[in-house]
Amino acid sequence: MNKNAHHFPDITLLVTHYNRSQSLEHLLETFSQHQCVFAETVVSDDGSTAQHQEQLEYLRSKYKFRLIKTAQNRGLGHNLNKGQDAVATPYTLYIQEDFEPGSAFAPNLANALTFMQTDQTIDIVRFYAYMRYPHLIPYGKGFSEMRFSPWSTRYKKIYYYSDHPHLRRSTFFDKFGRYTEGMNVDKMEYRMCVSFIQQRGRGLFFDDYQALFRQINTVSEPSSMKRSMWTQSNQPLITLLRDVYRQIKYNADIHWMRAKNGSVPQELQPKQKAIQLPTP
Repeated sequence: MNKNAHHFPDITLLVTHYNRSQSLEHLLETFSQHQCVFAETVVSDDGSTAQHQEQLEYLRSKYKFRLIKTAQNRGLGHNLNKGQDAVATPYTLYIQEDFEPGSAFAPNLANALTFMQTDQTIDIVRFYAYMRYPHLIPYGKGFSEMRFSPWSTRYKKIYYYSDHPHLRRSTFFDKFGRYTEGMNVDKMEYRMCVSFIQQRGRGLFFDDYQALFRQINTVSEPSSMKRSMWTQSNQPLITLLRDVYRQIKYNADIHWMRAKNGSVPQELQPKQKAIQLPTP
């Protein structure tokens, strides 16, 4: 056993993938170079094209991961659900295929794991974000605890949960429900944000939130995410209307949306034996 390697026997690396096999290879190779060793790596594919399927088989033989397939593209919600269902360890490190971990990640993953093992009330530790969470209290070793404030006028408080790289307990679905399937990525993630708040989730946030990972969108494998002008526009009037709308909607959803999704796909439900009535 390499003394310099970072071994995480209680963590499964879960990677969601769709038509970006080059990015996936880069992610796995970078972990290999950083000598990060997990109990298992699970790659959940969302019905990629034949070209990428062929490459996935090659990568599976090279990196020894478990590949969870589906016959057709069903969206990130389904891809996350079936991937998480395959995890057998107590903790899950979730990363999408277009991220690159830096050399400082492994020691901070070890710190995050220690925090979660020591304090059973911590549900998630976030390593990357586009923006700083608005309400943080210093926790230790470069992490802060996120605190949700129902009276805060900063609507970005809703982003308590994120699909960006994070460590979570593999019992995550038991408390917060499954990802909602059949809707776009933003709406799916939003519903999980609301559920996380409603179920009183507790999480940590890495203070230098863009230091541990780099998100890479290459020309050959660009992001498939498309957002509307309403979401992206920086025009003052649109920005004002958007902020007012979100402030009202987000607070209303936190109080009244039934966000926790507890349904289990039919293929995962236990089969019931037919009951035979006695012959009269």
